[in-house]
Amino acid sequence: MPDITYRLPQERNLVTSLPGPRSSELATRRKRAVAAGVGSSAPVYAVDADGGVIVDVDGNSLIDLGSGIAVTSVGASNPQVAAAVAEQAAHLTHTCFMVTPYEGYIEVAERLNRLTPGDHEKRTVLFNSGAEAVENAVKIARLATGRQAVVAFDHAYHGRTNLTMALTAKSMPYKSNFGPFAPEIYRMPASYPYRDGLDGKVAAAEAIDRIEKQIGAGSLAAVIIEPIQGEGGFIVPARGFLPALADWCQANGVVFIADEIQTGFARTGSWFASNDEGIVPDLVTMAKGIAGGMPLAAVTGRADLLDAVHPGGLGGTYGGNPVACAAAIAALDYLESADLASRARHIEEIAKPMLRSLADETGVIGDIRGRGAMLAIEIVKPGTNEPDAVLTKEVATAVNAAGVVMLTCGTYGNIIRLLPPLVISDELLIEGLDVIGSVLKAKAGK
Repeated sequence: MPDITYRLPQERNLVTSLPGPRSSELATRRKRAVAAGVGSSAPVYAVDADGGVIVDVDGNSLIDLGSGIAVTSVGASNPQVAAAVAEQAAHLTHTCFMVTPYEGYIEVAERLNRLTPGDHEKRTVLFNSGAEAVENAVKIARLATGRQAVVAFDHAYHGRTNLTMALTAKSMPYKSNFGPFAPEIYRMPASYPYRDGLDGKVAAAEAIDRIEKQIGAGSLAAVIIEPIQGEGGFIVPARGFLPALADWCQANGVVFIADEIQTGFARTGSWFASNDEGIVPDLVTMAKGIAGGMPLAAVTGRADLLDAVHPGGLGGTYGGNPVACAAAIAALDYLESADLASRARHIEEIAKPMLRSLADETGVIGDIRGRGAMLAIEIVKPGTNEPDAVLTKEVATAVNAAGVVMLTCGTYGNIIRLLPPLVISDELLIEGLDVIGSVLKAKAGK
């Protein structure tokens, strides 16, 4: 564990029931002002956060096991990031890189070119969000190859814009009634070891066979996949699946896009999840943990692909905003200097034995999976592998009410996912897991 001085007490401390009166008041105001389609996992409203805690408007201190969906890996108020943001904002908050460029954008690009897998010549372009990065990666692949078709996978999540909804697998709540969607998107079976039981190479061969029969390599611009699927259920593909896909893409001139938006920046115990099996993607999409909570995203990849796009074909008003770039440089510095990839692996070493013990005690955990600080348990009905979304929701509600911010996910709505800040203390992590364990045992009748 790096030597960290926390600004806030690192403790779970509930001074009111949740939600407290002030959060309840804000919830009432929210109903009159905010669109109903925007949901929230926890019933509290935050005013402060540091290390592994979030403080709400009523003064309650909650354990954070969500990191704002894998964003605040270096902490939600990392001192280096905060100082870099303040320094940059004091000089300029925006000029638009497409109008009067600035050094910060170039430095972030240089860093990403160095950190992403592979030692080939690379280029980077910056955007605002993960969905924007995915959209542009597809644009780049289509232009560079002169082909149109794109393959995505079962259980995939790539965003909420029109094209990325088409790439995303799950209908509710992401796609339902929002169509028609972008054309020339094809869905193939992914590797889901707990449910398909297939060897990685066998699963890849099935997907490749369908691609060749239903699309044809000559029509396919890109294959896009999350090295560990996020919203779909933190699904870790069987070993051999991803390398076989990447090899097939390389042999057929198809752009292999690794969506590392949730898995990137030390979250899985290495800089990128692709590193685990030595995969070198043609393009990598990134966001979330890149800038310590500031909005920033990127596409990094082969120079020939990105340079194939004509001047003006890539960009955006806010893409690579100077304040966000300053935050990214500070966050990347901290990730490296504090060796937070090792910290992610340490989190896994603490959490997995506790989760295995919980599985033995409750009989409702079908699978424990993930890497580093991206971990999940799959909740099923006892003695089966039938998903139990009802129990999962009940557990999540009770855990949040007990002062632990915890998220769920999964195609079947039955995954408890753990995404703690990489700077969380061991003690706080263990306490958060204990709360989850106590609630799950109570709800499972154990």
